[in-house]
Amino acid sequence: MPLPSWHPIARVEIVTDAALPHDPLWPRTGNWPSPNDLDPATPIDLGLIGIPTWRTSLSLTNAWQTPRAIRRALKRYSGALMPDRVGRPNPRSLDELTIADFGDALEPDGEAGEARAIAAVAAAASRSRVVVALGGDNSLTVPVARGAWGDNASTAGLITLDAHYDLRDGVSNGSPVRRLVDEFGLNGRRIVQIGIADFVNSREYAQRALDYGITVVHRDELHRRPMSDVFAEALEIAGAGGGPIHVDLDVDVCDRSVAPGCPASVPGGISAYELRTAARAAGADSRVVSVDLAEIDASADTADGRTVRLAALCVLEVAAGLLDRP
Repeated sequence: MPLPSWHPIARVEIVTDAALPHDPLWPRTGNWPSPNDLDPATPIDLGLIGIPTWRTSLSLTNAWQTPRAIRRALKRYSGALMPDRVGRPNPRSLDELTIADFGDALEPDGEAGEARAIAAVAAAASRSRVVVALGGDNSLTVPVARGAWGDNASTAGLITLDAHYDLRDGVSNGSPVRRLVDEFGLNGRRIVQIGIADFVNSREYAQRALDYGITVVHRDELHRRPMSDVFAEALEIAGAGGGPIHVDLDVDVCDRSVAPGCPASVPGGISAYELRTAARAAGADSRVVSVDLAEIDASADTADGRTVRLAALCVLEVAAGLLDRP
């Protein structure tokens, strides 16, 4: 159904790049309609929404610029999935999906802004099999999860790919996991945090994670186990309550060489391939109702835009995973 006139979503800006070559046999992604341009009866597979949080960030950031930058980067890619010799004998395309862009939530920071963001995500989730939210700093995880979960926080699960616990006190991009537990009833035993790293956390917050019953996958463990196996285990833990799962892809979990646009990324993080593997696995599991991409400051990216381009590819990986859902 069309969004009501009161709905707290800004009209999405149409992002184009005239410098890109045009080839009718090489269609580009990102030119997705607004839900209001679709028949109300049309089911939406992936709903894209921007949640440009930034005001409570512990690091100086212009993360509010990132949703627009990711939309621009999406136009650099096609929706084509190449055949391989293992599971895909023929080429497939994201054109098989219905993808809609719900625009950006207006001023999502602060108490009133968070309420607007929750309402915006809830509206997108009501029409979409999965919502992909473009941040913004990591504080977006609270309104995105809450909007997608609705009244199911007590049975929901959370998977984070993040170098940090995000269990700080207060309200900031360092507190979303604690807030979901303490304020909204998420069971810590249905939280899995993948990629937690040394030297960027504190002993006190590590103990808090243990006290909550969170399953922590240290960065070093990913040198011994493939991401596909780790993420499959995470889905079972997060989904144990039978409720919806939110996946937080904090891009600063990646090595700083591939994520220089993340203020808190460090050398020795995970690879771009591992992050993309997790994104596709999230899209493929029907228990996952929402995914966010967080902690990218588009204004701090390198000239080649590698961090923003990685985020755009994660959007496409989630969509590719949807093709494998029942």
